[in-house]
Amino acid sequence: MSIYSVIFITLVAALLVSFSQIMFKKGLKDRLHTRWDMLRLAKNRLIVGGILIYIVAFVIYLYALSSAELSFVYPTFAASFIFIAVLSSLFLKEKLSVLRILGVVLIFLGIAIVAVTT
Repeated sequence: MSIYSVIFITLVAALLVSFSQIMFKKGLKDRLHTRWDMLRLAKNRLIVGGILIYIVAFVIYLYALSSAELSFVYPTFAASFIFIAVLSSLFLKEKLSVLRILGVVLIFLGIAIVAVTT
């Protein structure tokens, strides 16, 4: 498999994981205090949907991992941090501070460096 295919597959997995995290956050209306609160999550469509998307992303990630070195796939998967910053800003109305944006840019540069060295 070409390295570009591995990058694409890994980014798809990272994007799906990021969407599942957004679903988890949206599905949590209140803080979890008791075991009963945690058990109730099994009936929450956003939480269950997020878990299913997470499983799909995990399978895709394993496929990418079977096609390339861990030292390449895992850093590429760090794009999920970038996706989370953007998606949480869009869907959860979270603020992106200058320092957070700088962190996202540094993560992007790190991924680019790993991609170039492979």
